[in-house]
Amino acid sequence: MIHNLIKIAGNVGVVVELIGVLVIVSGFLIALVPVLFPQKKRDNQSRFIVFRTSIKKHMLLGLDFLVAGDIIRTVTVNSTLTGIASLGLLVIIRTMLVFTIHLEVEGHWPWQKKAD
Repeated sequence: MIHNLIKIAGNVGVVVELIGVLVIVSGFLIALVPVLFPQKKRDNQSRFIVFRTSIKKHMLLGLDFLVAGDIIRTVTVNSTLTGIASLGLLVIIRTMLVFTIHLEVEGHWPWQKKAD
């Protein structure tokens, strides 16, 4: 019974990670469409800025899913000291990526008030 629950939780973690990958890939494709087929007359610089901003937003969401999937899988399936240490390192790396991308998209750190 417990082994079945652990297996199900591990599969849920994998599904959550796959959703994260799909969010990132689909976000890239969604952002690419207006660049390749522009409907509004924009210069290349503004199209590039819109493209980068859209990709960053999708990457932030996708990274959140990837971290959640890692946590689910590590806590349920790979709860060894090595697995937990690996999870900690992954969470630190992905958290730094999220902070960096947030700074690029919003122009300020998450804990700072938005400049008016």
